[in-house]
Amino acid sequence: MSERTFAVIGHPIGHTMSPFIHKRLFELARLPGDYTVLDVAPEQFPEKMSELDRLAGYNVTIPDKQPIIPFLDKLDKRAEMYGSVNTVRNGKIREGFTTDPDGFLKSLASEGVTLSGDVVILGCGGVARTFLYEAALAGCSITLVSRERSALRRNALAEDVRNKISGADISCCLVSEFEQSGRETGLLINATPVGMYPQTDACPVSQKAADRCACVFDAIYNPLKTKLVQRAEANGARAVGGMGMLVWQAVSAHEIWDGTVYDPDDIRQLIEDSAAQLAKSF
Repeated sequence: MSERTFAVIGHPIGHTMSPFIHKRLFELARLPGDYTVLDVAPEQFPEKMSELDRLAGYNVTIPDKQPIIPFLDKLDKRAEMYGSVNTVRNGKIREGFTTDPDGFLKSLASEGVTLSGDVVILGCGGVARTFLYEAALAGCSITLVSRERSALRRNALAEDVRNKISGADISCCLVSEFEQSGRETGLLINATPVGMYPQTDACPVSQKAADRCACVFDAIYNPLKTKLVQRAEANGARAVGGMGMLVWQAVSAHEIWDGTVYDPDDIRQLIEDSAAQLAKSF
């Protein structure tokens, strides 16, 4: 096993901010560490595990977060509950973790946002799963919103969380129903790809719906300010983009790999620098 080589794996995996962020985190920790990008499709795991075992650790992105699990020796409690892994630590055994929840919660906290009260989550994929679990664990009253074609998957996700978290308060509805309800929302979370580069003019909800939100969190980090974030800000609402979550979940990975503790001011600077780096790339 290479002592200080790390990577991010996924498929397809083109432009990613991971090398920039992780290399900076190694520098801040004053630790050596090479970080690369590996394209690994789920069906390639049987033949690729020997190559991955030569790494000290690696990050996992879509679509590999669930297919990697059968090839690991141990999962931490959160990864086991979520059924998803985004960080692997190699050693005597292969250990899987999920740092997405930490990235989400620390990103909110750094912007002075508390995960509580009334929460609306748009989407029902892997990203939405993270937000739904954490909101349920925090005791929020949650509405899971999807398009009609995703209703079965949405309902299955809601039921999965209800089964694992006693007393989880989750209701489901369609986007059209949410739009027509006229309801006020404490925190609106976008867990869909709507608004992501290059379709930056798209927005998952109307201006009227955005106007009814006290706070918006958009998991998308490219662009830095999605149409949804812009609409929320225009109404004077607090709005948080996805770059902070991306950096904070990387910080948690380094805590797992090396036990590193970072200065919050350094991380805030890294978030700003990552945003500037992204702007250069597009």
